[in-house]
Amino acid sequence: MTICATEDATELDSPHRTALTIAADGSYAARLARHDDAAGSRFPERWTLSGPEPYAVPLPGSQPEEPDSQLLPLTDGRVLIARRVADRFACSLLYPTGPGTGELLLGAVEAAELTLLPPTPGGSLCYALATEAHRTALWLVHGGAHGPERVTEIPGRCSGGVWLDRAGRLLALDREWDGRTKTVLVDLERGGGTGPLLQITEDSNDRLLLADPDSGLLLVRSDAPGYDRLGWGVLGSSRPVRFPECLRPAGTSVTPFAAQPGQMLAPESCAVAFRMDRMDAVSGAWLGVWRPSGRELRQLPAPEGWLAGAGLWTAAGELLLPYATDAEPCGMARMAIPLGPVEGAEPARVERRVEPAGVVGPAEPVGAERRVEPVRPKWRMEAVGAVGPVEAVGADKVAGGGTVPGARTSAEAGGGIVLDAGDADNRSTASAQLRVLDAEPQRAPAHPQMCRPVPLQQAPLTAR
Repeated sequence: MTICATEDATELDSPHRTALTIAADGSYAARLARHDDAAGSRFPERWTLSGPEPYAVPLPGSQPEEPDSQLLPLTDGRVLIARRVADRFACSLLYPTGPGTGELLLGAVEAAELTLLPPTPGGSLCYALATEAHRTALWLVHGGAHGPERVTEIPGRCSGGVWLDRAGRLLALDREWDGRTKTVLVDLERGGGTGPLLQITEDSNDRLLLADPDSGLLLVRSDAPGYDRLGWGVLGSSRPVRFPECLRPAGTSVTPFAAQPGQMLAPESCAVAFRMDRMDAVSGAWLGVWRPSGRELRQLPAPEGWLAGAGLWTAAGELLLPYATDAEPCGMARMAIPLGPVEGAEPARVERRVEPAGVVGPAEPVGAERRVEPVRPKWRMEAVGAVGPVEAVGADKVAGGGTVPGARTSAEAGGGIVLDAGDADNRSTASAQLRVLDAEPQRAPAHPQMCRPVPLQQAPLTAR
């Protein structure tokens, strides 16, 4: 199918880059593969995942690709590539044309650094971040009327990139500003207006790692408890963020990469897949699976040759993990993972072939007695527990209020962090509050606005 050799899946990895990028609908994927030669030169490779079995199509250009070239697959089968050329990045679309590779030049972005963002939910647009010392430009590199277009400019250095809705309107970015990192919201429908999204305390560094639009589940990384930990919360909720003890296994880094779809407004039942790595880098990556109601991180072996950090959940509940080996350079393992109680649970099954490996049964809702209102698309800029107006992004502070006793700040805090040790009733008196702001992004307001608490989890994202 192709002439690539086995690729070290961790070689090209960074906090925001995996060895394989999957399109928004799971139909295609793309990676930089290696030629089977002494130099180990690289070329773009597109994977087709929508058929009965995955297969790869090489898309080599006129010369080998540099290791820092970036790929983004579209749902129509084309692959966007961003190449560094002197002081700019040239963007093109690649597609197979019989025995060769077709290339459509889109234009160039003048920037010292350019990072492609994850595929948009619609799969037809491509965005990128061009970072400088004290500002970040958001670019629409594909989908505009006349080549790459600058959408907006955000003070500070932005990284990450998480889509919060299925329409591809709301984008969350981690912004470093004034010595702290907070997550801000970019509303693309309003011309790139920005506003605060996530703040646990004023002094903490808070990053959004993953968001599931169906359930509202958020996975965050924060040092609000006193050191970096993984926590979870609910979008639009004023309930405290929880930092489960099981999500910090000793000597292991844990990174979420996929969430189970279809768990409508049931964040406690939404399963999350994690890439797990030893911090001493002695062994390869393996798989972790967790959901909030389970209170346990299940550690499972990954298939041989797994392109670590890549994968997706299907609507049927299977976890798909792409892999590449000498014998099978383009493969997809399907894992049927039971998500019921731990005691007596059937171990996960891994199958190399594409035949169904069993369907996961419906997850039992947690706290079913609580009434949950449907998600609505209108967002207002509110701050949990704040007493003053919310400031626009670009001001000295993103959003005010809230401290944590025993965790960087004084005991005068008004909200709560919960250090979840896995106890059955999850009772904890530690405080601090998850500031997930149910926000309608906007530029600097003409008049100060008073803030009221965001609705509780029983009614996330309720519009006024």
